Amino acid sequence: MVEELVRLTNISKTYGKVRALDAISVVVHEREIVGLVGDNGAGKSTLVKILSGSTKADHGEISFRGRRVSIKKPRDAIGLGIETIHQDSALVMQLSVARNLFLGREPTKSLGLFRLLNKPMMRSETAALLEKVGITKGIDPDARIVGLSGGERQAIAIARAMYFEADLIILDEPTNNLGIEESAMVLQYMREAKENGHSSIFITHNIYHVFQVVDRIVILRRGRMVADVRRDETSVEEIEKLITGLLESRWSTPTAS
Repeated sequence: MVEELVRLTNISKTYGKVRALDAISVVVHEREIVGLVGDNGAGKSTLVKILSGSTKADHGEISFRGRRVSIKKPRDAIGLGIETIHQDSALVMQLSVARNLFLGREPTKSLGLFRLLNKPMMRSETAALLEKVGITKGIDPDARIVGLSGGERQAIAIARAMYFEADLIILDEPTNNLGIEESAMVLQYMREAKENGHSSIFITHNIYHVFQVVDRIVILRRGRMVADVRRDETSVEEIEKLITGLLESRWSTPTAS
């Protein structure tokens, strides 16, 4: 029996007269990649912001490993083991790969009364981690992020989440504006993360990318869930029709087990 990692129950959010989310319930299991798809304004970003602590739901509950939790700010989500990777990777362009991997959590060592960054440790850990997630190009840990490709930047962000033992990695449009080869690279790193025991929520407009990596697909339309289905039980054409409203859901309730 696959263990449940996170459960969102009846999550609702309203902005003025706009109901961004209407009683959304989603489950993510251990070692599972869930695709979250929908057109612009479907509610994907709002749901992710609630789970990552950037905004608070008006109603609903969040449970993590079977325990009800309160996520009021990003630090709460990180403390639980939830890391969010945004489209721009949230990396500091002028800092090195190693500095970005440890950003905000830099290891230090004592030098008399002072504490200095443990740069040798950061370099060695970075090199080992990049190899672990399959980055075989030989990126220098001291190389600045600004000199890397878009795919490599996303890989660094995924590697950072893996290093700090994130149980759930939320990827918000990680392949947007990337070429075919770079997109394939990022999708492979998602598979590597799953193999290493991490779960993921993959938010994207690219349905073809979804079908390459996810286990289940959750579809939102105008703030409501219209489907929660295993990838091998549907098709690209059906998902596209559900997103646009050309097809009504053939699933009466979302898959929660």
